[in-house]
Amino acid sequence: MSLLKLRKFAQVTLPADLRKKFNLAEGDFLEAEAVENGILLKPVTVVEREKTWNQLFESMENVKDRKPKPKQSAKEQEEEIAKTVKSSRKRHA
Repeated sequence: MSLLKLRKFAQVTLPADLRKKFNLAEGDFLEAEAVENGILLKPVTVVEREKTWNQLFESMENVKDRKPKPKQSAKEQEEEIAKTVKSSRKRHA
């Protein structure tokens, strides 16, 4: 167990062995939670929304549709679906 000292502006320094064990570095975020016997600190990942959206849109630009082109037009597909639904309704009526 490590002993921490509360410093100026309520800051604490985590011991090196804990930082290494949990792969923590300067600038990382920890979530503090009050638990029955004290305070629980948990490492968390914080994501910048705008940066993440930009990365997502960049990735989407590289996605290519590889499925084969349908043999029917969109209108023909809709007509076939409508015909199938109508037939099904007749059988179950």
